[in-house]
Amino acid sequence: MSELQDRVAIVTGGGQGLGLGIAHALASEGVNLVLTGRTEAKLRQAETALKAHGVQVLVVPGDTRRRADADQAVAAAIEQFGRIDALVNNAQSSTPGVPLEAVTDENWRETLESGLYGTLYFMQAVLPHMRQRGSGRIVNFASRTGIEGTRGFAPYAAAKEGIRGLSRVAAREWGAYGITVNVVCPAALTPAAQTYLEAHPSELTRYLSEIALGRLGDPEKDIGRVVAFLCSDSAAYVTGQTINADGGQSML
Repeated sequence: MSELQDRVAIVTGGGQGLGLGIAHALASEGVNLVLTGRTEAKLRQAETALKAHGVQVLVVPGDTRRRADADQAVAAAIEQFGRIDALVNNAQSSTPGVPLEAVTDENWRETLESGLYGTLYFMQAVLPHMRQRGSGRIVNFASRTGIEGTRGFAPYAAAKEGIRGLSRVAAREWGAYGITVNVVCPAALTPAAQTYLEAHPSELTRYLSEIALGRLGDPEKDIGRVVAFLCSDSAAYVTGQTINADGGQSML
C-alpha cells in the first residue's frame, strides 16, 4: 500500500493538461482529490477518469484569480474529507509569444492573477488546516522561462519567478508547522505546449535539442510522479527547493 493511500490533495487547474496528469499520478497512489478549475465540463470528465483509480474525487469549479473561490474550494475539501494533506498549485493562464513592449495590462493581470495571486490565495486558505494537523505538503509550479528570461514570456516569467520567491518565504515561515513548500519547473507535453510548439516549429527543434533526454515529459509519468514524491513522507526533509523535472534541460 502506498504511503499516500487515503490522503487528500487539492489540485488547481486539474481538469486538463499538466494538472490532470498530476491528478492521475496522485490517484494511482490512492490519494483522494479535490479538483478546481474554471471549466466544470472538463473537471467532470476528469472526475470520471480519476475515479477509475478507486479514489474519491470532489469537483469544485472556480477561478484562482478570486480569493473567495480558493476559500470555497478549501472549505469544501474540509467538509468532504475533514483534512487536506497536500496542495498542488498548477493553474496558470498566459498569452505566450508577446514581446515585452506589446504586453498589455490585460496580459499582465490575467497571467499574474491566475498564477501568482492564485498560488498565494490557496496557500493562505490551506494554512490553518495544515498548521492544526502539524503537517502539510505544498507543491507550486514555476518555469525555466522565468529563470532564464525567455523572449516573449514577460508576464509568465514574472509570475513564475514570483511563485518561486513566495515559495521560499513560505518554506522558511511554515517549516515550524511541519509544512514543506517546494517548486517544480517542468518540461511537459501538454495540449497548450503542443499548440504553441506546433505553431513555432523552429522553437520545438531548439527546445528538444536542449533536453538531454531528447523528449518532452509526460504529465503523469514524468511530472506527476515527482509531485507524488514531494507530497509523500519520503520527502519530509525536502523544502524550499526548485526541482527541474525537465529531462536535463536545465542543470543547476
